[in-house]
Amino acid sequence: MPRTAALALLLVSATACSAEEWSRGGMPKGITKQAEAVQSLWNGSWIAALATGAVVWGLILWSAAFHRKRKNSAELPPQVRYNLPIEMLYTIVPLIMVSVLFYFTARDQNYINEMSATPDVKVKVEGFQWSWRFTTEVGGKQAQVIGRPADSYKAAEAPELVLPVKKRIEFDLVSPDVIHSFWVPAFQFKRDVIPGVQNKFQVETLDEPGTYAGRCAELCGVDHSRMLFRVKLVSQAEFDQYIASQAGAQ
Repeated sequence: MPRTAALALLLVSATACSAEEWSRGGMPKGITKQAEAVQSLWNGSWIAALATGAVVWGLILWSAAFHRKRKNSAELPPQVRYNLPIEMLYTIVPLIMVSVLFYFTARDQNYINEMSATPDVKVKVEGFQWSWRFTTEVGGKQAQVIGRPADSYKAAEAPELVLPVKKRIEFDLVSPDVIHSFWVPAFQFKRDVIPGVQNKFQVETLDEPGTYAGRCAELCGVDHSRMLFRVKLVSQAEFDQYIASQAGAQ
C-alpha cells in the first residue's frame, strides 16, 4: 500500500496538476452527490496510505541507522523476536486500520446503492456491440437516442444522454449480447451491463451544467474502444424543452 501510494503521488506530481486536481487526488470532478462520497473515501484512503508509508519508511530508516551491526563489533544488535508487546502491536494496529477502512467503505457503498421509490427521471441504458441506446422517461413522456461506434465522445455518432441538474436519476442497465460496463468518469463509479441481469442504480445530479465523457469499461469486442457516449447536464427548463421536442418527434 505505501509503495502504491508513493508511485501514484509521483505520477500525479509529474502531470503538473492544479491545486484543485491535487485536492481530488487526480480524480475527475464529480457531478453527483454519490461522487462526493466516493471522493471523500478516496481522499481518506490516500491520507491513510501516506501516513502508513511515512511510518514504515521512518521505522526502516530508524532501524538502519540505530540497529545495524557495527563494523568493529562481533555482537548482533538487540533482537526483538518473541517480544510479545511488539508482536501484539503489529498485529492489532493493522487490524484496526483494516476495520476502519472497511467501515467507511461499507458506509459509502450502502449510500451509493440506495434506491428511491420515486426518482425524478428514469433512463433505460441498453449496451450493445458497439454503442448505446438511451430511453429517458419522465412524466409519462419518453425520449430515445441510439448511437453508433464513434472515435470521440464529442462525435455526432456518439449518443448524447441529456439529464437535468439537481434531480434524482435512475439507470436501468440491460444488454442483449455480451457484458458491457456503463462508465461516466464524472460519476466516479461504474456499473456492469450484463445479459439477463437487470442492474439498477441511482444518482443525484449536482448543479454542474456541462458535457461529460462516457464509455464502456469492459472489453466487449473489436470496437470496444469506440463505444463512447456523452452525458449533458442541463437546467430543468432546457431539459423539459428537450423532452418535449424528442417526444413530439417520435
